[in-house]
Amino acid sequence: MSLMTVRIELGRTADAPAGNARHGYEFVAPLNRQGHLDSAEWAIEKDRCGARSFRPGHAERRGMLRRVGRGWRFDYSPDRTDDDQPFFRLDRHVIAPGLYVTITEEDGIERPFKIVEVTPACVA
Repeated sequence: MSLMTVRIELGRTADAPAGNARHGYEFVAPLNRQGHLDSAEWAIEKDRCGARSFRPGHAERRGMLRRVGRGWRFDYSPDRTDDDQPFFRLDRHVIAPGLYVTITEEDGIERPFKIVEVTPACVA
């Protein structure tokens, strides 16, 4: 499958019972044919695996998709770890529209995000 752009949007939470399409992330990730992250390809293409965070009332943030051990996270400042946003067991998830992933956001709260789109990446 190779490098794909993945868009995820906030799923249903107590604060957003219908979810929120204006709160989410877009990121580039290498996926295999089964829709799992391909860590070997990530090691080769990691500089092309950008991430963008968007949320009402907050400035857009840009960072990178990083692998740390078996885990994955968004890294916004390479010289800091306190701004990283880890995924919950992303190494075990299939990345496909309609499925969900969980991210611990900057406030320390884990939130569900629905995968709404997976398309071939257009990165230079």
